[in-house]
Amino acid sequence: MNSTGSRGFASDNNAGIHPAMLDAIRNANAGHTVAYGDDAYTRRAVSVIRDHFGAGAEVFFVLTGTGANVLGLSAITSSYHAVICAQTAHIHVDECGAPEKFSNCKLLTIAAPDGKISPGQVKEHLHGFGFEHHVQPRVISISQPTEMGTVYTFAEIRALAVLAQQYDMYLHMDGARLANAAVSLNLDFKAFTADAGVDVLSFGGTKNGMLFGESVIFFRSGLADNFKYFRKQGMQLASKMRFISAQFEAYLDGGIWRKNAQHANNMAKLLFDKTSRIHGIEITQPVEANAVFAIIPANKIKPLQDRYFFYVWDETRSEVRWMTSFDTTTEDIDNFAAALSETVS
Repeated sequence: MNSTGSRGFASDNNAGIHPAMLDAIRNANAGHTVAYGDDAYTRRAVSVIRDHFGAGAEVFFVLTGTGANVLGLSAITSSYHAVICAQTAHIHVDECGAPEKFSNCKLLTIAAPDGKISPGQVKEHLHGFGFEHHVQPRVISISQPTEMGTVYTFAEIRALAVLAQQYDMYLHMDGARLANAAVSLNLDFKAFTADAGVDVLSFGGTKNGMLFGESVIFFRSGLADNFKYFRKQGMQLASKMRFISAQFEAYLDGGIWRKNAQHANNMAKLLFDKTSRIHGIEITQPVEANAVFAIIPANKIKPLQDRYFFYVWDETRSEVRWMTSFDTTTEDIDNFAAALSETVS
């Protein structure tokens, strides 16, 4: 918690719950309904997701983002397979080895200063097929937006999907902040997921106003045939699933996803505009979603953190990350920029 009690810029997870999500939960909290997803709320939510992602989408609700990633990858791999991802990928850095523990797969990482990986980089890992002494590449996994706040274009995603298909592999997308990417690209969800060739998507909303709950969406026919068993074994089958489903329905059907993400992205651009003018501050990444990365003098980080909570991204470079959210205000930005200017001056 900030010593000043003001909003920090550490994570969009730190924001509260959007009132519409609380209303959706409250409205679903009426009477009894069948548990474990066999209810009207879940059927409606699946229908709404298909409206956004395509009629053929197979949708499963889970409890957490890590659960979505781990189970989505586990469903399309065997223990002798490998998943290729960026060195900065959430599945590699921030999931405590869960993807490797539960899928038993090896993660093969690629250096990606801007968070993005390219077909040329992936090809360096595409060898040893059929050779029993070598782990078998099976999945290309990308984050959209990336952990560096950058956004893959349709063409970039499509190129990776084509490569995956050429080698009988799958393309997995971690979409914890997918709404922010959609707003940045000015595209609907389907255009840069199903239509781009993504096979499995982890689609989240907790970073954009939801209380809890994520989803795993399969676009390629047959991949989801046994997923209900993976979900149960993975301890991600919610008994009172209606409270996840009700949020997704309100989130998508009411356009809250777009409004919240647009606001968060706009606040990041404003934060960039205000902070990039300050002498001694170096912005290190394009601001394409709701993240700003900057290098600031090392001895100024702690004094600033005492006033506004945020994380150090790379201690060796004094690089920090500032995240905006659906409830960030222009006043928050102005006050932070003033504190930053005062601290580094």
